[in-house]
Amino acid sequence: MKHRMGFNKLGRKASARKALYRTMVTALFRYERIKTTQAKAREIRKVAEKMITRAREDSVHNRRIIARRIGDKGVLAKLFLNIAPRFSERPGGYTRIMKLGQRYGDASEMVLLELVERAKVEKKKKKKTKEAAPAVK
Repeated sequence: MKHRMGFNKLGRKASARKALYRTMVTALFRYERIKTTQAKAREIRKVAEKMITRAREDSVHNRRIIARRIGDKGVLAKLFLNIAPRFSERPGGYTRIMKLGQRYGDASEMVLLELVERAKVEKKKKKKTKEAAPAVK
């Protein structure tokens, strides 16, 4: 039995694990969707949801606490100004994990970790231009 096992160490030392969390959470907030292994996604989800809950209240204190884990100021601003207000009415459960299948190389279970309420990205429609091609003789 796994009594009192708070988290998965992911086969890393503490410093490498903290660096992994930092980069993965930053990528999640930057792109709002990342592809990773199931074990990593479960651990990143815990960190990300706590950050979003804290970011719902925009204060200097909360910004400094989250800035310890997110190195990019642009992503930090996006979290407080764009992402957190989207979840202001939601009591929790800000992320979802969707299974993608096994990875070819080592059969690790791959998943897609994404924010539940993602920003809608409008695709640019290509304009069809009717240009006459030069005649080749």
